[in-house]
Amino acid sequence: MKVLVVEDFEILARSIGTGLRREGMAVDVVLDGHAALDHLAATRYEVVILDRDLPGVHGDDICRGLADAHHDTRVLMLTAAGTIEDRVGGLSLGADDYLPKPFAFAELVARVRALARRTAPPLPPTLVCGDITLDPARRTAFRAGRRLDLSPKEFALLERLLAAPGVVWSAEELLEKVWDEAADPFTSAVKHAMHRLRAKLGEPPVIETVREGGYRIGQA
Repeated sequence: MKVLVVEDFEILARSIGTGLRREGMAVDVVLDGHAALDHLAATRYEVVILDRDLPGVHGDDICRGLADAHHDTRVLMLTAAGTIEDRVGGLSLGADDYLPKPFAFAELVARVRALARRTAPPLPPTLVCGDITLDPARRTAFRAGRRLDLSPKEFALLERLLAAPGVVWSAEELLEKVWDEAADPFTSAVKHAMHRLRAKLGEPPVIETVREGGYRIGQA
């Protein structure tokens, strides 16, 4: 899942970014409205966590612009103003959800995941391929009844593959979907993470390397 955090209070912005990455999300963080617009023009995000009172370009204008363009990115508006009028005002601009500060991080994660599910075709609550099962909501994965101890990146890779059985994902696509903008496009991070994931999945192998294509699991 690709998430953009737009928040001018840097400590909070970095903290949200770090926390969401631990949840297996690919997160970019910006501190002003101009940077937000630049990122939105260059990258498709499933969810934008958007502060209202931003320097440069106000968060309301960013939200309104996404709504007017019928953008499929979901907006979670984040602000210190928490009255009913403020919430109604934010939603009327086109925001999909509204979370006043201070907030519980677990609630933020739950809302982000709920919004992300609305940007893609519905998937079953549990992803299954052969003897592998993965529950995105509970963040658990099993093979033949054995629980898999996966890192956030390994879990995100497996989830991406299981969500589209038989589809070949290139390393570049996986890097874009699972890592954030800080990842070096020439890095071997995908290859190394895939190697670790395969080792944890064990035998027989289920992830196929497609020559000059990428990786897939199962058949289309």
